[in-house]
Amino acid sequence: MSLGRVFVTRRIRDAGLDLLTKAGAEVQVWPGGEDEGPSQDEVIEGSRWADVLLSLLTEPVNRAVMEANPSLRGIAQFAVGYDNIDVGVATELGIPVSNTPGVLTNTTADLTWALLLSVSRNIATGDQYMRGGHYKLWGPNLLLGEDTSPGGDGRRKVLGVIGFGRIGEAVARRAMGFDMRVLAYDPYAREAIEADDQAEWAELDVLLGESDFVTVHTVLSDETRHLISTAEFEKMKPTAYILNAARGPIIDEAALVVALNEGQIAGAGLDVYEREPEMVEGLAQCENAVLLPHLGSASRGTRDKMATVAATNAIAMLRGDRAPNCVNPDVYDSSAYAGRSRN
Repeated sequence: MSLGRVFVTRRIRDAGLDLLTKAGAEVQVWPGGEDEGPSQDEVIEGSRWADVLLSLLTEPVNRAVMEANPSLRGIAQFAVGYDNIDVGVATELGIPVSNTPGVLTNTTADLTWALLLSVSRNIATGDQYMRGGHYKLWGPNLLLGEDTSPGGDGRRKVLGVIGFGRIGEAVARRAMGFDMRVLAYDPYAREAIEADDQAEWAELDVLLGESDFVTVHTVLSDETRHLISTAEFEKMKPTAYILNAARGPIIDEAALVVALNEGQIAGAGLDVYEREPEMVEGLAQCENAVLLPHLGSASRGTRDKMATVAATNAIAMLRGDRAPNCVNPDVYDSSAYAGRSRN
């Protein structure tokens, strides 16, 4: 007997799909290619068929999707972030929503440091230089970058961390190996920052003005959208770099292009974009930017773990149990959930 139906909006790793199948779930995966995504109508049809929707952050899960099925038991998100899901509507309708927290912390922190080192030491540019056959003779002025450690000038560099959750803290912890001074800003984590033996609390303006590297790890919200724009770039050192492996709209991408082209900052490393996968006009032409296609959690081990966590949440929803990683837990005490679970 089937445990229930799960519609997966795009193919995830087999580790998660196998877990669902072994639990007795009937699984339907949207059949499109890796570089495609389902239309809104296809997501609605999948929701109508399913008992649980296993979604990716690339698909909007809005009221139309949720109201398509009065028997939908839950939405299991394959990601830490869930700004693609209207959680308020889900709660109103009695639908639990889950995510995959804690799984990708270290992998994303590692990727942030890969961006930092790549842009500051011209790693990507150097690779292109070699592949293009331009390297003829070593010289003392070839592709000069900036140190992250005290390096030749002996000055401790400053890392500014905006957002001091799991990932921001992990990025700060890695700075110890480079003997960096770490400033951190997060209005919701001031006590945690002040108690941390690695980071120092700083107001945003101070952090921007003193940091050699600024890295963004806050959540996307109305308060953080375009948190970094023209005025903020003007406060940064012309030798400073900015990194974003959180959510694209936190940085005003058009303002970033101006800052890069006019020398307001030295460079940028981006893994996310304001209108992903599109880039704002001019960004691709900025030679002082390293641009990645949202690889923050892209290790085999981490993506496998994300798949199994999402699947575990979905299985709990199918069984009528509380999802281990529910982001709207109050929904379980609502009359809307009670009514839905009886359908």
